[in-house]
Amino acid sequence: MTTIDGDILRQVAPRVSGAKGERQGSIIRALDGVLDDTLTRFGIDSDLRQAHFLAQVCHESDGFCTTIEYSSGEAYEGRADLGNSMPGDGARYKGRGLIQLTGRANYQRYGELLQLDLVGNPELAADPATSLVIACEYWTLKGLNALADKDDIETITRRINGGLNGLADRRARLTRAKEALAGAAAETAGSILRLGDKGAQVAALQSLLGAKGFAILPDGDFGPATDAAVRQFQARLGLEADGVVGPGTWQALKNTA
Repeated sequence: MTTIDGDILRQVAPRVSGAKGERQGSIIRALDGVLDDTLTRFGIDSDLRQAHFLAQVCHESDGFCTTIEYSSGEAYEGRADLGNSMPGDGARYKGRGLIQLTGRANYQRYGELLQLDLVGNPELAADPATSLVIACEYWTLKGLNALADKDDIETITRRINGGLNGLADRRARLTRAKEALAGAAAETAGSILRLGDKGAQVAALQSLLGAKGFAILPDGDFGPATDAAVRQFQARLGLEADGVVGPGTWQALKNTA
């Protein structure tokens, strides 16, 4: 499993500038020191699970640029389905977080689960570190690790969004997340890989191959399908197509668009 830090988030997120870029930088810095431990605590503990989680929260937070819904929240006023029973609840309990928490009922539910007074202090849900914990709890309650293990982005998106809104961007973020995680793993990979090998470095290799368009599930088993994909990639780049993944192949996988 790759260590998740701010550099990984910057690779997943779109590049923005100005005031929006400053907000993005602030959120990423706030997440930098807590991300890895928090994901591990919630069992988001494989490269594939982490890639799907990062892709979804990146999209939901507008590229890590906000943890507060841009609209006023007035549209939620009086919404009984959200538990907004008091005057001002729409704005008070507008969307906050990496996966936006919306409505008095949800603030109460997640506050109770996490032992936080989110009803009395709704702004706390916008704190990056707190919003990460809320997103991880949401991820767990929705059973999304099992879907990430299957690389099923459409069902994950439906469970988060209720439909497939933003699917193209979510796919793009997922590709970038897989590349970032696999690249980080490759940097620490001192071994040469070949047919028959197993383990985390093989899974990192498979994630990189997947990001290059090969239909390879990162299961950590360097079997015939992975061997064939490696040979095809090597031939495409003019490398010796021997199926052995050494420094030259690792570098090409990391740097080739």
